[in-house]
Formats: sequence, C-alpha cells, structure tokens
Amino acid sequence: MPSLAAGALVFTTSAAVLVLEILAGRLLAPYVGVTLETYTGIIGVVLAGISLGTWYGGRLADRVDPRALLGPMVMLGGALALCAVPAIRFFGLARLGGGPVGVVTLSTVGFFAPATVLSAVSPTVVKLQLADLAETGRVVGRLSALGTAGAIAGTFVTGFVLVAAWPTQPIVLGVGVALLVVGAVLTATLRRGGRGSAAGPLLLAGIAGGLTLVLSSPCEYESAYFCARVVDDPARATGRTLVLDTLRHSYVDLADPTHLEFSYAQIMGDVLATVAPGDEPVDALHVGGGGFSLPRYLAATRPGSDSLVLELDPALVRLARNELGLRTGPDLRVRVGDARVGLRTAPDDAYDVVIGDAFGGQAVPWHLTTREFTEQVRRVLRPTGTYAINLIDYPPLGFARAEAATLRDVFRHVAVIAPPARIDGTEGGNFVLVASDAPIDVAAIQARNDDRGDDDEVATGARLDAFIGNARVLTDDFAPVDQLLNPRT
Repeated sequence: MPSLAAGALVFTTSAAVLVLEILAGRLLAPYVGVTLETYTGIIGVVLAGISLGTWYGGRLADRVDPRALLGPMVMLGGALALCAVPAIRFFGLARLGGGPVGVVTLSTVGFFAPATVLSAVSPTVVKLQLADLAETGRVVGRLSALGTAGAIAGTFVTGFVLVAAWPTQPIVLGVGVALLVVGAVLTATLRRGGRGSAAGPLLLAGIAGGLTLVLSSPCEYESAYFCARVVDDPARATGRTLVLDTLRHSYVDLADPTHLEFSYAQIMGDVLATVAPGDEPVDALHVGGGGFSLPRYLAATRPGSDSLVLELDPALVRLARNELGLRTGPDLRVRVGDARVGLRTAPDDAYDVVIGDAFGGQAVPWHLTTREFTEQVRRVLRPTGTYAINLIDYPPLGFARAEAATLRDVFRHVAVIAPPARIDGTEGGNFVLVASDAPIDVAAIQARNDDRGDDDEVATGARLDAFIGNARVLTDDFAPVDQLLNPRT
C-alpha cells in the first residue's frame, strides 16, 4: 500500500471512532440523560474498544495476510457503526436508567464493537508498511501521529460543525456508508481478500438499515444539545408538555399563559407576586428558556414587564416559536448563548428578579450553581431584587443543600420552598430556592401556596439551617453537581 494511502486510511478510521464517540452523547441522551456519568461511561467504553482493537488487530495482522484483512475490516467497522443507532434504540426501551449500569450498557452495545474493529486498522496498516525493520520507528511513529491527528479532526469537526448542521442519525449513516465504500475499494484493490469477504459486512449493514427504519427515534426535534418532543395534554386541549431528553421540562397552555401546570412553576409565580407591589411591571432576567412558560406568564400577569431570556439552544427558541406560543418583541427578548457568558455583559443593578430554570438532564449545569456565578447574579440585581432558582434533587439532597449553602454565602436572606418531606430529606423532587439582600416576604409566599391547597413549606431560619447542615459551598473549583445529585453518593 502506498504510504500516502496508508496514512489517509489510518487518519480516516481514527477520525470515524471519535466522530462516533462525540455523537454517542446525543444518541444516549433520550434514555439516560446528559450528565458527567454519561460522558464518563462513553469515553471509558470507547477507550476499552480502542485498546482491544489495537492489541488484537496487531495479533491478527501477524497471523493473516493484511491484504486479505484490511478491506473487510474497514467494511465491518462501517457496518457496526450503522448498527449503533438501532442497537441503542432497542436496548434503550429497557429503561435501564441514568446510572453507571445503564450508561455503560448502552455505550457498550452501541460503540464498543465499532471502536474495536476500526482501531484494529492501524496495526494492520503498520504491518503492510513495514518493509524494513530499520524503519520500524519511523513507520509506526508516522502512522500513530496521523491516527492522533485524525482523532483530533474528528473531534473538532463533529463538535463544532456537524452536530450544529445535521441531526445525529444522518451523520452516523454518513460515517457508516463512507467506511463501507472505502472498505469495498480496498477489498477490490488489494485483491487478496476474495470477492465473498465483503458479503458479511454488507449483509450486516442491510440489517442495520432495516432496523433503523423499524425502531423509530424518540426525538421529534434534535438539536446540538437536546432530544426534544412536544406532547399534547389529553386532559387540556391547549396544553403542551416540552420533554427534553428524559425530563418533562416545561408545560405551556397555548390559550392561557397564566396557567402554570407544574408545582415548581406555581411556586415561582408565588415568588414573582412578591417581587414588587401590586401588578407593577418588573425587569426580569431568565437563565434558561425551555418552553418559555415563565416569561409568558410574567408578560400576561404583569403587563409592561421587560424579560430577557438567556437560552443556550437556538433550536429550542425556534421550537417554542413554532409550537409553544412564544412571541418575542421589545418586552420579551431572547439572547442565544451560554448564560454564564451572557451574564457577564449584563449591567449592574438592572433587574428586579433573576429566575434560574436551566437544566442539562436533571442537573442544573454546574457552572450556573457556583458562588462565582451567584455573585454575578447579585451584581445585576437591584438592592431589593430577588433570585429564584429551580432545581431537582433526591435524598440525601447533597446538591440542594449545597446550592442553599452557596446562596446563603452570597445573599443576606435565603428560603427553600418544597413539601415538608423533601425539606426533611425523606423525598426527592423539585426545590425552589429564593435569595435576596432584602427580607423575603415569606408570609405572602406561604399564603398564596395555602390558597391553592398545596402543602409546600417556605423554610427559613433554624429550619433552613437544619436543611443545609454541613453542606459545602459550590465554587468554580469545586462543584460536583452530577455526583451530589446522584442518590448513591
């Protein structure tokens, strides 16, 4: 094999492995969510495949003529890449959960085999290139460098270009088909593999294609960040639920923006009612848009209010406009981008309220939980302003307690609102945390909650102290949100 073709092949197959690894997070998200554990499982499984592939590929190349081996090997890698989508959809139906077992299982059935086979290409090509033992170091070093360069290229192109331009399934399909074509060309060119050696990978690819058509995707809309779908409410003709990956994120009534279905949203409404007297308009900054139910609620209940929404995902903004009744304008604006970055450019003392409702899976993104971020929130709030954040946690409530400790480290007054059993630490679910440098109108919030017949408690004082306990303050240097949220820890 000419050295240029050998280098290109190693570059391409190494790039393909990393393309699949980056896309694995999107394929797994509808079934296990997107957390640090998700990426930990994916990276570990793919690295295991690379390790096994390079070891066994070298042994195989010593036993079998590499010219007979290489073309079918690349074709098999392409066919296995095509199998990743139906395999994950099939095993995802088992609802394995978002813990290590579910993540590693789905990562293994989807990506271990293609990573192993494609990683076997490099030592096979090395065997073909070694004509003189005196050149071993140069040949191995060059091909190793090209393989690493391919992995870097696959990572950058996928993360920065491909996932923003196309859904995941067509990208995986393109990678698999491209590898099949390359493998077929190699099989025909090297000529020692026999014409029948390509039949197996082609048959497997055909089966994978058929299963992909049969097993439908759980995504109605797919973006670079989320698998999203909108679900109609059978009990309310104009009700819509936005589901992001595994989380029921937002509920919107298309005909009545004042209707708040989820309990956390109702509590947010209670807090908003105490931000300023009467029905006066307020200036609000929303960290996370999702279904935009709270910005729409604020515009309907307090006309003239000004809302700026910091939303990471432009696809969610389009979805909300097309299906969830979002109408942007001078009084309800959306700025697309990371909220931590967007907050830096916000002026001092500009807002009456900041609402935190951003999620990646069931966790608030860690960089939106720290003391440094909270200090920026305090900076943009007026002296009497209020910060209210929605989060999810389960016993032993490591994350909720740590976030409450963080807010108390920055603000003078803090309250935690949730059913008593959650504050006691015996149940899990949504918590609304409220912080301000001005006294929080606990009585008014509690009264509104009681009027609805809910049993939520507004915990302050000694009750708050007991809730926080010895929880550590979250900082940019220490914010293990995914681990704190995990009940096993």
